[in-house]
Amino acid sequence: MAGFSLLSAAARRLEGKVALITGGASGIGESTARLFSKHGAKVVIADVQDDLGRSVCKELNPSSTTFVHCDVTNEKDVENAVNRATAKYGKLDIMFNNVGIVEAAKPNILHNDKAEFEKILGVNLVGVFLGTKHAARVMMGARRGTIINTASVCSVIGGAATHAYTSSKHGVEGLTKNTAVELGQYGIRVNCVSPFVVKTPLVAKFFKLDDGSVVEVYSNLKGAELKAEDVAEAVLYLGSDESKYVSGHNLVIDGGYTIVNPRFCMFEQS
Repeated sequence: MAGFSLLSAAARRLEGKVALITGGASGIGESTARLFSKHGAKVVIADVQDDLGRSVCKELNPSSTTFVHCDVTNEKDVENAVNRATAKYGKLDIMFNNVGIVEAAKPNILHNDKAEFEKILGVNLVGVFLGTKHAARVMMGARRGTIINTASVCSVIGGAATHAYTSSKHGVEGLTKNTAVELGQYGIRVNCVSPFVVKTPLVAKFFKLDDGSVVEVYSNLKGAELKAEDVAEAVLYLGSDESKYVSGHNLVIDGGYTIVNPRFCMFEQS
């Protein structure tokens, strides 16, 4: 099948698992959907981009990939997406709360609009809350499952993005830790990934990236470029049994960016 390659049984790390991916029609979500499918998972792509989502499903294994329209700020949509996954495939092993948006940068907080601030939190944080809530609803009965949330390097530092985006991603990390504590008693693991700048359509539009120049300037790890596929590999690890004792963890994927203070660094920056 086009776009679908078989791995050996030993290499298929998600064989028999069912995964629901919000924002799976493009960017990190799409790369993760493709990787999960390659590793044997049955995948449900939940997105508001209907044509893109259906197109990805068509390219992957059609017998094990499904699309469902889902606005993560609408609880009925999220509930329906989880119900569709369990009705079609009988269970839900992996919930990847990946949808995120960012607003245009403003010169200072006085220019920030309350409605826009709430919109960003509604998608980036409330969307994760709803996905976690409804995934937990079905995972608690099974007493197993893994929930993975997309945060950002902005979950652990300040000054790299807007107030709303940074606040939302700090909230995602806090929600991840809190729900990991609560859901651990049911055998459910909750983690998040925090990537540095990945040149997805969303990020390219925000930073006006016609090439990789902005990423290169601010990157700490030279000679390597972070791609959506790299983040998908981290999500694959957290979704697989290889991370069976990892919970409440924020996996930062930034090439060391967040440990560097460029204004106070004894090492030469070339």
